[in-house]
Amino acid sequence: MKPLYFDIADMSLAGQGKLRIEWAEMQMPVLRQIRERFAQERPLEGQRLAACLHVTTETANLMRTLKAGGAEVALCASNPLSTQDDTAASLVEDYEVPVFAIRGEDRDTYYQHLNSALDIEPTITMDDGADLVSTIHQERTDLAPAILGGTEETTTGVIRLRSMAATNELRYPIIAVNDAMTKHLFDNRFGTGQSTIDGIIRATNVLLAGKAVVVCGFGMCGRGVAMRARGMGARVIICEVDALRALEAAMEGYRVLPVAEAAQVGDIFVTVTGDTSVIRGEHMAAMKDGAIMCNAGHFDVEIDLEDLRTAAEDTRTVRPSLEEYRMADGRRLYLLGEGRLVNLAAAEGHPASVMDMSFANQALCSEFIAAQTTRLARDVHTVPEHIDREVAELKLASMGVSIDELTDEQKEYLSGWRQGT
Repeated sequence: MKPLYFDIADMSLAGQGKLRIEWAEMQMPVLRQIRERFAQERPLEGQRLAACLHVTTETANLMRTLKAGGAEVALCASNPLSTQDDTAASLVEDYEVPVFAIRGEDRDTYYQHLNSALDIEPTITMDDGADLVSTIHQERTDLAPAILGGTEETTTGVIRLRSMAATNELRYPIIAVNDAMTKHLFDNRFGTGQSTIDGIIRATNVLLAGKAVVVCGFGMCGRGVAMRARGMGARVIICEVDALRALEAAMEGYRVLPVAEAAQVGDIFVTVTGDTSVIRGEHMAAMKDGAIMCNAGHFDVEIDLEDLRTAAEDTRTVRPSLEEYRMADGRRLYLLGEGRLVNLAAAEGHPASVMDMSFANQALCSEFIAAQTTRLARDVHTVPEHIDREVAELKLASMGVSIDELTDEQKEYLSGWRQGT
């Protein structure tokens, strides 16, 4: 066997990482069942799978599942601040997964690691943010012909990939795992909601009750953040550009304002839009002393960091993941997690039980790609309905929840049109 190639922070952390991986596994019964089946059937035998994902305990259990299915895997981080170094060490030491990820790595190292994962010459890719796919298309085009397909985990990545498909630049098919019902309805809403609040509290230890929390973006992730903030007693304000989502937020009882107006009254600002420059210099200029800003979108572009740094006369780190920016007029603005994903930069990311469904989709979609006798079209595809339903059924069973089945009479009624008033 050839020696394992990897680049991680500290191998001595492996013991601690293994314990945390095992704890996460206990809360991931769907993925565990899939891994047991994969170990028997080996549906990924002969496949080489490069994954660019947050290197967390939940991802570790996904890597174990893919390996059980017969795949050769390589893993790199999808965000410089999302790597759990102990998890990375355990993946290498205990599960023989080549990992290229170090928490806090700089941009050059990040892309070096990404290319290291691609050196296995993948037949399947797995992405969270589309950096892997983007690199293949810009720097490693020689790899594309051998790739059967890929999967994408998050909204930001799907947006990038659909843009590529629209201009006919996408070189191989991608399945948008993010758009599976068992992903975005639960991971995005319940996972992002809880883990974002967790990150804010860990970084600041502020009391949310009574605070004005401004949530920029009312997609599934924004809904989750708003719901959890309101549940902890915050007065939640929603900022939106989409009339339908703004109307929904208003009907849900949230106050809806433009960012420029919300900037004057907000205590805590959370961006979760997938777009750039949502909070800019003119908004920061209107914020009160002590305002806290953080981002729960994938990339660190939603808060204009250049505007913030330009306006600040002095900067200091006052707590882990909490930077203070002192403005010329004496006001202090605070930024969490360097403007990166606050739920991973300042906390541990989504709970394992919700990632159980997301990563079950990843595993089953990889199996689906490998099983195709004819290549899928070079486009962004939805998760096959049977996979979505299988994940939901397995999750319900693991929770001890039973549901009804339609009777023959009910099926006939729903499939016909003759019966009326």
